Amino acid sequence: MKSFTKHLWFEVPRRRGFVNITDTVAALVRESGVKEGLALVNAMHISASVFINDNEPGLHHDYEQWLEKLAPHAPTSQYRHNETGEDNADAHLKRQIMGREVVVAITENKLDFGPWEQIFYGEFDGNRRKRVMVKIIGE
Repeated sequence: MKSFTKHLWFEVPRRRGFVNITDTVAALVRESGVKEGLALVNAMHISASVFINDNEPGLHHDYEQWLEKLAPHAPTSQYRHNETGEDNADAHLKRQIMGREVVVAITENKLDFGPWEQIFYGEFDGNRRKRVMVKIIGE
């Protein structure tokens, strides 16, 4: 069995944003040489996410609105976590909702997706450098 690991780095210039990383992960699958296996894509920070969905701007807008309703940033005083001097409690909650990681099957050296599926990095407390791990295992 082969194992291949790479780290991707992101610094989203806004507090929140979504970055399509599908092509990057697909290139890493090809580089790994794994023909049949699994790709794990994992946000390595507690205020960021990795998720799979459609690459449609209206949906991304809807995510922004929905997440802000569920865990609004302001007022920051509503969160006990922010009593530590932070102002990002909402980012931790948004990450919990959107998830930490995804696993995608690899078939014939390609990501094996359903229709319209794409992989995204979700940032909920931007303006600092964060990491995503891609681990590919298989034959």
